[in-house]
Amino acid sequence: MDTSSKIIATTLVNLPIQIVWKVWIRPIHIKNWNSASSAWYTPFAKNRFKVGREFMYRMEARDGSFGFDFEGKYSTIETEKLIEYVLADGRNVSISFEKEGTSVRVTETFEPKQKNSTVTQYQYRQAILDNFKRYSESL
Repeated sequence: MDTSSKIIATTLVNLPIQIVWKVWIRPIHIKNWNSASSAWYTPFAKNRFKVGREFMYRMEARDGSFGFDFEGKYSTIETEKLIEYVLADGRNVSISFEKEGTSVRVTETFEPKQKNSTVTQYQYRQAILDNFKRYSESL
């Protein structure tokens, strides 16, 4: 696998940018949208939303069989436009927020893990973005 490749997932959220941004960064909301399926949930989210600071979301299987921490450190924050961070394992992630009329295109670009298939990683991140869209638009 080419480790220099990137995976891109995207969704269009039919809400104003101010709402989309708040739902993305606030832990109270993160706990509600940060899962790829109903078999998973996020019981805890900490977000020190400043460049050089960390975030950590605890993800757990609902059946109690497995859990892990998703964590990293912010490298770039441009309000209502761009978030970049480095994951604990050293991979880079970028999330852009682009207005499209009265909606917002959220695009996540990330470096894949070597040990997992890129298709599986894409499906996982796309499922989380789809859940973000559903949750956001339900508010």
